[in-house]
Formats: sequence, structure tokens, C-alpha cells
Amino acid sequence: MLIIHEFGQNNAKTIVMFHPLGVWWDIFEYVIPILEKDYHLIVPAIPGHDPDRPESDYTSMQEITDEMTDFLTDNCSGHVDCLYGCSMGGGLVIKLLAEGKIKTGLAIIDAGMTPYQLPKPITYLIGIRDFLMTMMGKYASIKMLGSVFDPEKYSQEDLLYVKKVLNSLSARTIWKGFYEANNYTLPEDIVRPDCRIQYWYGDEEKDARGWDMEFVKKTFANVEFVENTGQNHAEFFTLHPEEFCLRIDELLM
Repeated sequence: MLIIHEFGQNNAKTIVMFHPLGVWWDIFEYVIPILEKDYHLIVPAIPGHDPDRPESDYTSMQEITDEMTDFLTDNCSGHVDCLYGCSMGGGLVIKLLAEGKIKTGLAIIDAGMTPYQLPKPITYLIGIRDFLMTMMGKYASIKMLGSVFDPEKYSQEDLLYVKKVLNSLSARTIWKGFYEANNYTLPEDIVRPDCRIQYWYGDEEKDARGWDMEFVKKTFANVEFVENTGQNHAEFFTLHPEEFCLRIDELLM
């Protein structure tokens, strides 16, 4: 079951924000205080990534989108102004768009994960690799974690946050989360929404996102690709919160 956090409930325009895999919902802590002044924010805590429910495990992309569809249907009449998701969260936006049960005026897929188009044995091997690498991070020292993060971008406090979150993830959440979020399914009859769709990516991750961008272009022909200079994966809302919020404002004008 999703725990859903809401901010700025009295504001007219609604933004749904899905966080990436491997972090808590509070990764949006830098942008929430800015956006809640003008928008109604809906931020679900993905199971297995909720500090208030440490016993929970990751469920599935389908269960998450089903629960969000029910929530948004009951509380927002099935319509929001913006669906935003980063990484795994971007995959959730793709899935909601493809299912077509929730209407939105704007969809932002920030470096969104798309399903591997590979034979199943290969996807399992990739899943095992991702699991082992994440488990290594879970038990790594702060010094070792620091070796894989840019010290000019991330502080010691940031590394402590990463370590705290990794320590909270169960082995089941790590395996199922990474495997399932890379191999989720879309409906056979994909809805082609007429809303504005943007796919954001950092210029430092362009090569890594090539596969995903190709998939999104095939799925949603009207998608616009937006490159963010000087950024890598999931850095816009964490390292450039004011610019991130200004971009949202401009798109929702």
C-alpha cells in the first residue's frame, strides 16, 4: 500500500511527483517548499522506500500505478496538471500515460527507465548485476561510496543520506525493484495521449539514456527531448532546485 504525502492542498493546480528507485520520497525536500506555495503536490512513497514503513518491500510497477490511478480518480477526478517522475518514477509516468486512465496536461519523464527489449535470460543476468552492485553499496563504507560520487557536486551529508537509504532497503526490495522496474509491461493497446510530453536528461548521461529515449519516441511520437547541461542522473531537483521549479512554472503557465 502506498503512503501518499500531500502539500499545498488548497492550490488549484496539481503536480504528482514520483521519486527514483533507491531513494526515499523526501529526495524532493529541496523543491517541495518552493512548489507547495503555488501547487498541490502529491508525492507517493514507493513501498520498500519509505522511512515510515521500514518493514515494507517493493511491490510492482503495476500495483503502484493501479493504486495511484485509484487515488487520483477518487481525489482529483482522474485529472492532474502535471505528472512528473524521475528514473523509476519516469517509468511510472510512462506506464500511466500508456494506460490512459489518468488525464494530464503535462507529463515530464526525467531520465525515465523503460522496459528492456532483450531475451529474458539476459534481463536476469543484468538484474543479478544490478542487485550485486547495490548490495555492495549497501555494505560499503562512506569513503568507498564517495569514490563513485562527484565530490564537487555531493557533500559528506549527501553521502550519509545515500548510506542511510541503502541500509534501509531489504534484499527483496533491491532485487525486485531493480529487476521489475527495468522489465515492466505496457498495455497491448497503448494510449497515445495528446498532452505535452517532455523527456529530460542530463548531458552527462546522454549515452546511457539513448535506449530509453528511443523507446519513448516509438511509444509517444509527440515527445520533446530536453537536454540539461552540466547534469548527470537525477541531479536537476537535487542540485538545482530553484531552476527546476522555475522550469515547472514556465511549463504550467
